[in-house]
Amino acid sequence: MVESNTSKKYDVLVVGGGPGGYVAAIRAAQLGLNVALVERDRLGGICLNWGCIPTKAMLHGADVAHTLSELDKYGFSSASVHFDISKLVSFSRGVSEKLSGGVAYLMKKNGVDVISGTAKLVDKGVVSVEGQTYRADHVIIATGARPRSIPGVAPDGDRVWTYFEALVPKELPKSMLVIGSGAIGVEFASLYRDLGTEVTLVEMAPHIMPVEDEEISAFVRKQFEKRGITIHTGASVSAVTVGADAVEVSVQTSDGVQTLTVDRVLVAAGITGNVEDLGLEALGVEIERGAIVTDQWCRTSAFGIYAIGDVAGAPCLAHKASH
Repeated sequence: MVESNTSKKYDVLVVGGGPGGYVAAIRAAQLGLNVALVERDRLGGICLNWGCIPTKAMLHGADVAHTLSELDKYGFSSASVHFDISKLVSFSRGVSEKLSGGVAYLMKKNGVDVISGTAKLVDKGVVSVEGQTYRADHVIIATGARPRSIPGVAPDGDRVWTYFEALVPKELPKSMLVIGSGAIGVEFASLYRDLGTEVTLVEMAPHIMPVEDEEISAFVRKQFEKRGITIHTGASVSAVTVGADAVEVSVQTSDGVQTLTVDRVLVAAGITGNVEDLGLEALGVEIERGAIVTDQWCRTSAFGIYAIGDVAGAPCLAHKASH
């Protein structure tokens, strides 16, 4: 981390250290520019810390569980198997921490100054971080996105989860209702079902994985239902009541309202860009439906300010951000 320096000026200052931000910073430095990157949490962004990487580590454990459940089919038998969710979580977090540390090494290797804190654009080419001011000819906004909220369904970190809590459970829930069947929803539905949780998946669209080809969607649905996942499509959650030991959920379907009682609810109804409190509106940066509007060169409506990755809208994919 660099020491705060009010007189420091950069050619490029990147806000956000995810797969868009850190790749942009490295490439700019390789091209001979003087570069800084501001990150308020861990380098690597959602992808390395709370998305692609830790979920795949968790899914590896779930795949082991799935294989164990089918041992007899392959001629094997085993005594009782004990599962400790805390060890799987620890494995997943360890993978993320190792890779985040690798990004920090790349920053140092390429001469990128890493500034720790929350950034705000206070004027053209002027960025404030924790009370210190930095100047840059070009500012790249790469602040990523966060889980989208649903009216009447407020995540509380205990009974109602986002993917943050789903990645670090203190115990394995006996039952879970997942709202949304995009990439995040189906991933966690599959993960928790393989680990032994009774899973119900609720999707407003006529079929799960609504942005995918219908043939793929139908195939995944068939496989999920064979594994015991209950699926409601063309359905919505109309009410959620959180109790001390469970959550009561009202699901509006074509057959009427069903009331379900589950241990946990996972809200996986998409994401929205982190555009707030950056000072963008005051500088004339256009924002539309939770995303910064850009042209084909990632330029915003304000000269010298660019936006990349999830904060610039769909498709919200790590490799798209890096590209």
